[in-house]
Amino acid sequence: MTPTLTASLDFQGQALMLRAERQRLIASNIANADTPGYQARDFDFASALRAATGGGAAGEGIAADVMTRGGRAQPTLRYALPAQTNLDSNTVDMDRERAAFADNAVRYEATLRFINASVRTTLDAMKSPNQS
Repeated sequence: MTPTLTASLDFQGQALMLRAERQRLIASNIANADTPGYQARDFDFASALRAATGGGAAGEGIAADVMTRGGRAQPTLRYALPAQTNLDSNTVDMDRERAAFADNAVRYEATLRFINASVRTTLDAMKSPNQS
């Protein structure tokens, strides 16, 4: 039973780390919105999570979407496609970045709640019938 509990928490932990990395990346894009020549970066969260948790299809390895640095998964970054061209070659689209930031923040909070609920359920299951 322990491997099942560990696997569930490991999945949520990997998701939380990737969400935090994506939030940092989006914040960096927003901070550089006025930097001439700055190229906005992002990554595909679903494929990065699949690769980080070993859930990829046959032939897909961690190296395809996630690199490991210091024991932590680092997603492969890709350049965001600009919605329109700018004279200063900056590819940050503030509307897209704000929406992605808000969406990722909500999903980060949801992941924290899943972890909290899982730990609380496990602790409740370990209590003896005499405890409340």
